[in-house]
Amino acid sequence: MTDLPRQGLHHRLDGRTDGAPLVLGPSLGTSLAVWDPQVPYLAAVHRVLRWDLPGHGGSPSALLPGDGSATVARLAALVLQLADAQGWERFAYAGVSIGGAVGLHLAAHHPERIRSLAVVCSSARFGDPEAWRERAALVREQGTEAMAASRPGTWFAPPFARTPRGKALLGDLRAADREGYAACCDALAAFDLRAALPSVTVPTLVVAGRNDPATPPEHARAIAAAVPGASLLEVAGAAHLAHVERPEAITPVLLAHLGDTGGRT
Repeated sequence: MTDLPRQGLHHRLDGRTDGAPLVLGPSLGTSLAVWDPQVPYLAAVHRVLRWDLPGHGGSPSALLPGDGSATVARLAALVLQLADAQGWERFAYAGVSIGGAVGLHLAAHHPERIRSLAVVCSSARFGDPEAWRERAALVREQGTEAMAASRPGTWFAPPFARTPRGKALLGDLRAADREGYAACCDALAAFDLRAALPSVTVPTLVVAGRNDPATPPEHARAIAAAVPGASLLEVAGAAHLAHVERPEAITPVLLAHLGDTGGRT
């Protein structure tokens, strides 16, 4: 895309300056802090770049159009803009939910940029598009507080919502801008990468939470079955933010899959 703004996605860099480049993408309603459980481990090997969705954390909502035409392709272009600014020709990528959808798009349409891919609690098609348009309309009218009550039980088991990390995640949701959140819903409504999955050739890990009501395990199984050579991890006792709820089960697998790809490229 040629119309990307000069002010791009808000992001944070962690880890060794000579580490292998790794980009981490967030879930809808969360900030880049959603990767906090993994960053200390990943940053020991990688130069880790985390980014915020438009209207979330520090990213301006205007990075996505508010007229219903937002796409995951636009988000992917903004991520490539970040990588270009770092001088990264190739990088590993891991993403959760909509962040995972961005990774799938990059692997399918820009395979020369991606070394390896991890897709966590995501999908090649996130259900009925009309349901996403209805959610976008609800949030535009009532704000992200309209989603807060339903996230315990969706993101993680309800008791986790009372932990410091659970409270912080719900706080990020409440702080998200309604227009940015709604535009991300528009992007999910338009997203359907199922036909392109067989063209993904990068090493791919797919992770599912067995208790995830947002992207049930069959979504992960469908990705793993369609992407040549993909591996699948299903985690018991984990909902949509499985890597937050069960980091001890997921972090070592991510480390092994993403690996040390030889330093900065």
